[in-house]
Amino acid sequence: MTVVVEEIQTTPVIQKSSQNSLAPWHIRVGAFAVDVLPGTAVVITMALVSLTVPARGVWWWLCISVIGVAILLILVNRLLLPTILGWSLGRALFGIAVLRRDGATPGAWGLLLRDLAHLLDTASVMVGWLWPLWDSRHRTFADMLLGTEVRRIESDERPHNVRRWAAVAVLTCACVCVAGAAVSYAVVYSRDRAIDQTREQIATQGPKIVAQMLTYDPKTLHDDFLRAQSLATDKYRRELVAQQVIVQNGNPVVNEYWPIDWSIQSATPDRATLLLFMQGRRGAPPEERYITATVRVTFAKDAEKQWRVDDLTVVTKPKPPGNGK
Repeated sequence: MTVVVEEIQTTPVIQKSSQNSLAPWHIRVGAFAVDVLPGTAVVITMALVSLTVPARGVWWWLCISVIGVAILLILVNRLLLPTILGWSLGRALFGIAVLRRDGATPGAWGLLLRDLAHLLDTASVMVGWLWPLWDSRHRTFADMLLGTEVRRIESDERPHNVRRWAAVAVLTCACVCVAGAAVSYAVVYSRDRAIDQTREQIATQGPKIVAQMLTYDPKTLHDDFLRAQSLATDKYRRELVAQQVIVQNGNPVVNEYWPIDWSIQSATPDRATLLLFMQGRRGAPPEERYITATVRVTFAKDAEKQWRVDDLTVVTKPKPPGNGK
């Protein structure tokens, strides 16, 4: 009698437990961060930039447009992609999906209501967000309200290039934030810095320029007038020349001024207004007399970025100091 021994080969069964297993809390946090934080960073950055640029200007409208696009992309990623493709970017990266208890996808409106219900998780002093740590089904308050769960999905069900797309999304948002900061710097900080430089330059150069323009001596009258003309803009030079002609046709005497005090009334990167208090002397001994005067001077930068007098108005005409005695 021959005994036939049949060898029964058994094939190991691969458990697809990941599809039905509940996602742990830290994975859910990572997926939520990828889905929400980059776009939120763009929205916050552009909102802050919009407060620093001129309202209703080009940069303001650009910031508002970027905010709108960022919010739209967040909603598309959170609500439409899970309905169409079965995953959002962050959930695909971490291998999880939001499903109902029966395994069905909630749909775009269901996901929208779930995200709105997350306000309860926040309103409860963030307790709702931490609730999955001790809940048997790892649910937040929003999950309990909408009857949803977050489960793992098989790796072969996820896009193969999800990491690349996630990296592109994060880097793009980072670049937009950096660009927003650069715009804020260029429009606001650099302008403020340029205005500060204007104030420093006018405080140093302005009084000297005005003193040189108003000072002349009959012995060097021609050279003094040419020097004064070189300190004026094309606009003011015509008026200055007309005044110099009157002096030449009269009886010119020594006219010397020196600044004693000044105040910058306004300043922009290319213009500034200076209120200048001056003392001086007019004539030669024994007819020499000391005088005071107050002038308001507007400075402007020329093509070579040099400060020139663009307008000069006499606020207080020259008079003897003190009581005039």
